[in-house]
This record gives sequence, C-alpha cells and structure tokens, in this order.
Amino acid sequence: MSTKVLFLTLKTFSFTGGIEKMCRILTRALYDMASNVNDIKVHSLYDANLDRDSRYITKQQFKGFGEQRTKFVFASIIKAYNSDTVILSHINLLFIAFFIKKISSKTRIVLYAHGIEVWREISPRKRNFLIENCEVWAVSEFTSRKLQDIHQVPAKNITVLPNCLDPFLEIPDHFDKSDQLLVRHNLQPNQPVLFTLSRLSSHELYKGYDMVIENLPQLLIEYPNIMYLLAGQADAKEQSRLEKLVRDLGVTKHVSFVGFIPDEELSDYFRLADIFIMPSRKEGFGIVFIEAAACGCKIIGGDQDGSSQALLNGKLGTLINPEKKEALLSAINNHLEQPRSERSSKAVQELCNQNFNYHQYYRKVEVLLVRN
Repeated sequence: MSTKVLFLTLKTFSFTGGIEKMCRILTRALYDMASNVNDIKVHSLYDANLDRDSRYITKQQFKGFGEQRTKFVFASIIKAYNSDTVILSHINLLFIAFFIKKISSKTRIVLYAHGIEVWREISPRKRNFLIENCEVWAVSEFTSRKLQDIHQVPAKNITVLPNCLDPFLEIPDHFDKSDQLLVRHNLQPNQPVLFTLSRLSSHELYKGYDMVIENLPQLLIEYPNIMYLLAGQADAKEQSRLEKLVRDLGVTKHVSFVGFIPDEELSDYFRLADIFIMPSRKEGFGIVFIEAAACGCKIIGGDQDGSSQALLNGKLGTLINPEKKEALLSAINNHLEQPRSERSSKAVQELCNQNFNYHQYYRKVEVLLVRN
C-alpha cells in the first residue's frame, strides 16, 4: 500500500494544456485519497505557490518552486527518500528518478505518459532506466503502443489510464447558444460555427486547424456566412503564419482568433459551436474531445492517434483521415446538413459521462496506487 506519495510536475496551475489539465485532475484525485494516503505532496518546478488552485490541493500539500530548478531537484530527492511512490508527470523528470533510486532502491517510480513527449527518441541510458525501474501509466492504448514500439517498454510495465473530465468542468443541462457569446462575436443564432480549441504552436504543426482554414473557401459556396472560431494561446510565429494563410485564402471575415478561453467560459464556447473540429495526427488522447462531448458537441477528429480512444472509436464523434482535406470537407458538410438537436446533444453528453467521468478515473488511480 502506497501511503506516502510524491507527485513531481513541471507545470500544473500556471499553464493551460492537456498535460497540465491532467496533472490538476490527478492532484485532485490524490487529495481525495486522504483517508488511504496519509502523506501527499505535489512539487511543481515552474509554478509558484500563488498559482495553486485550492479546489485541487491544499496549501500544505503543494510546493511551487517558481523555476528554481536546483531547489526543486534537491527538495524532491529529499522528500522522495521518505515516500513510497513517486509519480513523474513528464519524461523530462526521469533524471530525478535516477537519483531517487540511488538513495532509495525500494521507492516505486511511476511515469505518467501522455503523448508526444514520450514518443520522441531518448538516450539509451534513459531508455534502460525507464524499462528497468519504472511503471508507466499511459493515457491511451495508442500511447502505450508508441512506448512499446519506440522505447521497447514491455507491455507488462504499462497500465492504460484514460483521461477523464475535470470534476470542476461546468457540464450544461441545456444546449442553446450563449447570447453573450453571440453578441461578443457578432454572430446570428443560426449562423454555422466551427470551433477548435488548441495550443497554437509553431513547434506542434499537427493539430489540423490549418486544414480547416484551407477548406473554408469551398465551404463558403454552400454556407456563405460560416464562421471558424480558433481558440488557444498562440506563439508569435504561428499567429503570423495563420494570419497570412487566412489573408491569402480571402477568408479574413470568416476566421476569428479567440485566444485564451477561461475555464468558466469553456462550456459556453462548446455550446456555441455547431461542430468542434481538431483533425490532429499526434494526440496522445485529446482531453478536449471529451470536454466537447460532455457539452453535447458534434465532433470531428483524426483516426491515426489517441483521438480514436477519446471518441470511443467513432461513437462520440466522426473520425477521419487527417491527411485528406476532402475527408474533412465531407465530414463538415454532413454534420452541417444535420444540425445538432437537444436530443442528439444529450445522447453524446450521457455517453461521454458514462465513459470518462471523474469517479471512474479516481477509482482506477486508487486501485493502481493504494492497493498495489
């Protein structure tokens, strides 16, 4: 039984992304295990103490090091010496686990593997340490296979722990479009709206939002007032590239770069969308898909990565080949021809909640951690 648990993260509260979101959810799950786990500590390298969200962890259980790398490393090694289990949120933290094993060979090391961060090549020394000393919790079967194929991690070392809905996500009980957002974006209630929420990074050109933009000229023939809302923080290089693409295609009036969306507005944006689209090629899971489904969205995703598991192999949304523009165009047209209804939205929401609710995730972590 693991009664003393140390969770090491890079970022948990000061950044928005799939890994960070799941770090918050796992942090909350550890907090909820207080009756079984009598010592919980979360160390975050880049967060400051003031970044902590009190809904997920107490002040006493969380330590943010505000980018003080040396202090983070030494404090984590010292704390790990008296811990039964150390969970690493990112493969880049394996070097700390190496030192932990040197001073405490019995300490259990778990790597929480999400997606592309564990698909890249690593040194032979790091690979051998991973194989010989670590358990892996992979967020999808796809990520599990990648670990086996790329790093030769034995299947027996890997447990698939699918992502879940944040327990604090506002799940709507109706699916009407938000009047406030309609006004903010100058939209009409019946105007077709496509929506993508993703980090817009020049280093991660695999999300597929540029392919949505490239299909807009063809979509405008049938839907002359269609609007594409592209949300998420963008780096300067990617923002410039996308703005040029929009200008070159002559669709400036039909694309809106929304930027960061706060958690309290997330549900409203999903309800605003006629279709949530992210034809990605390299998703470890794609937590945004289940968030969209929980809000009753029609969804289009790629069929070549972890998106398939998030979308229950097509039960929660349409899976397409993300390499083929015509497949995306056809899927968009099919969905717009059959607008979502209250009934269809409710069915998607219920199926999502049945498969990806927080309670199921918590119970799986409890089995893996407390009863191991």
